[in-house]
Amino acid sequence: MDRCIVLVDAGYLLGAAASLLAGEPSRSRITVDHTALIQGLRERAESDTQQPLLRIYWFDGAPDRVPQPEHRRLRVMPRVTVRLGALTRSDGRWAQKGVDAAMHAELTELARNRACSDIVLVTGDGDLLPGMMAAKEHGVAVHLWAVQAADGDYNQSEDLVAEADERRVLDRTWITKAVRAKEHTGVCAPQPAPRPEIAAILSAPLPESALAAAAERPAPQPQHPAAGAGQNGAEERAPAAKGVPTPKDLAALRAPGPQSTQQPPAATLRWSSDKGWVDRPTAEPPEAASMPTLAQLTTAEQRWADREEDITTVGGDPYEVGQVFARRWVERLGDQSHLQKLSGMYPRIPHRVDGELLRYAARFGLLAHKDDQIDERDRYAIRAGFWKEIGVRTGVEHAPVGE
Repeated sequence: MDRCIVLVDAGYLLGAAASLLAGEPSRSRITVDHTALIQGLRERAESDTQQPLLRIYWFDGAPDRVPQPEHRRLRVMPRVTVRLGALTRSDGRWAQKGVDAAMHAELTELARNRACSDIVLVTGDGDLLPGMMAAKEHGVAVHLWAVQAADGDYNQSEDLVAEADERRVLDRTWITKAVRAKEHTGVCAPQPAPRPEIAAILSAPLPESALAAAAERPAPQPQHPAAGAGQNGAEERAPAAKGVPTPKDLAALRAPGPQSTQQPPAATLRWSSDKGWVDRPTAEPPEAASMPTLAQLTTAEQRWADREEDITTVGGDPYEVGQVFARRWVERLGDQSHLQKLSGMYPRIPHRVDGELLRYAARFGLLAHKDDQIDERDRYAIRAGFWKEIGVRTGVEHAPVGE
């Protein structure tokens, strides 16, 4: 058949692109426009082979072979078929299992059935050499594509390169049409300044009950026999350090007693944020506790439409994810007074809404390859996108992270 097929090892393609653009092969360091990438692969394949495209096979790994958001977006694209292997963790690293075997089986089967005249392989693994040789024996022309190596050298098996009929290097210019390195601009909260309130608490006299309990406790013994001896053999004793009050001790400080005439001020919790250290009460205010979640505002029909939009439209960038969540929440909010209350809580998002926001972000693969935790910089970006959308809706410009 006079047509071409493209087999893509996603681990190789995106890992090599990350090395080229971000300096390390971690796919979490890049953002991929899969629509543009698939279109670029199709156009380049048809141009190189002078044959119309039959199909693009996308081979990738996934935990327990469960499709991730990017896989769900890819498999609904025209002329794209997704094949998943397992993704396992070993020695602190993620490794694909079964992807090479699946590519080898597909390659030989397509050639044996004469489904195409040209096959484009985007891979660097020498394990595909037998499959490449079998395809050539069935009269199929094999084109091997490489991603430009970051160090200018080859990032493919030498035997694979030698056996290919045609070779092509996807350079930086081509890669950057669909892939870009992430630019993390989030700045962690500044180191806290010395708190006089905490110093006052630590220096406050303990209640009599706590002093009596401390007197009953035996004195700590030195861990080593020589610990209490000086250079001249004389025993040296360090001055007894005052114990740090426990929460029970602090509670006793606040409890009214017969000898107490004035109670020390209650301690105040401090919340770190991009605006510095902000005073917050220990309990969530009623207006925050009553804030509705997106799930409570969403109907079954809207939930279906949201999933469809997530698969086909939302790219999965952390900042974009925060914006999409906030847009849906605001559009479905009946009582707009909640919106004004929320805006006044900046930079703190109510617990229920914030937890739902992070769970929504996890659908887009932000947990993958990160020990099942969302990276701290991604959390900043998610919340920054959320507040940006809230600011647009309320007309209140919130200071970006780090200012």
